[in-house]
Amino acid sequence: MSAKELRYVDVEFSDEQQEIRRALRDVFDKHSDSPAVRAVMATETGYDAKVWRRVCEQTGLPGLAIPEEYGGVGFGFTELVVALEEMGRSLFPSPFLASSVLTAYALVHAGDEGARAEYLPGIAAGETLGALALAEPGRRDVRVVETTARADGDGWRLDGVKTHVIDGLIADLIVVVARVESGGERRVGGDLALFTVAKDAAGLTRTALPTLDQTRKQARLTFVDTPARLLGAPGADAALERVLALAEIAVAAEAVGGAARCLEATVEYTRGRVQFGRPIGSFQAIKHRCADLYVEVETARSALYYAAWAATEAETAGLATPGELAVMAPLAMTTATAAYRHVAEEMIQLHGGVGFTWEYDCHLYLKRAITSAHLFGDRGAQRERIAELAGI
Repeated sequence: MSAKELRYVDVEFSDEQQEIRRALRDVFDKHSDSPAVRAVMATETGYDAKVWRRVCEQTGLPGLAIPEEYGGVGFGFTELVVALEEMGRSLFPSPFLASSVLTAYALVHAGDEGARAEYLPGIAAGETLGALALAEPGRRDVRVVETTARADGDGWRLDGVKTHVIDGLIADLIVVVARVESGGERRVGGDLALFTVAKDAAGLTRTALPTLDQTRKQARLTFVDTPARLLGAPGADAALERVLALAEIAVAAEAVGGAARCLEATVEYTRGRVQFGRPIGSFQAIKHRCADLYVEVETARSALYYAAWAATEAETAGLATPGELAVMAPLAMTTATAAYRHVAEEMIQLHGGVGFTWEYDCHLYLKRAITSAHLFGDRGAQRERIAELAGI
């Protein structure tokens, strides 16, 4: 690469972005401490509606990255990453990821101005809760879609099953990825499309799924001759890829925040836990393990920030090619979730016997780390895709 081809990537946060981080950390420390998280994760909805409403009114959080013309705050993807890092740090139980990230970006990139104007203001206000239905039973990759859509007069009808839909049980609006049928046959190539389905649509069955991570509720959605609205036009492959890339970076941001908190809690514990007359954190073996974990967290953070930069440039200046974003997004997610899991496992080990108990929060972070890695498909499939896109 020549000197002219080298690009400077500025990942230093502005004073305004740092203030957003401080403000959100204060909010989450207040509303998402351990007792609050445990109380909410025992409910069917998985979030406290009163707390969600208060946070929405005080911070404008659900509309943080939604354009102002649709009722949002109008910040960019970088500010969204900052917010998600802080959410991951506190395990804040809310509809934010499913509604304000996955659903909102699906609407933004679907190419349907009418749908944007109709749905985004409610999502930005936190009044409309959305969910994005991607994965299907028995499929390693969320891009393998068997759910079908057929034209029915002026509308459409869906048939199929979606699984592990985040907040699918509480969503008011569901965006569904399906394949369009033509003349009774499923078309090959360019036939993916995005559809919206109302929560009370006929033929829609929503079933809560048991999950390892109790702080994030998931559901199985069954569509039988279910009425739906087409977003934009069939041939939504490019839109879906962009939404998936942004979703992967969002999960990476949560993972980095969670991993950083795990490391912080571990260091705090080892400084206070005394054995053989001295804090265990003063032993060289413990210091080395914590140092190795620090390197993992910072490596994941670097991958996250580069991916966020690529997403921002792709959205605004167009300096980052779609191929660069396509590689960096899953790379950031796999790097961050792998680091998160390892740091969470080490946190349990370095906490000793209490690390395995229900009373300590170590297990909550480990469960989040494990499930986050599989939100958008099998980890092996993700790595295969990274290798293919990188030309390896």
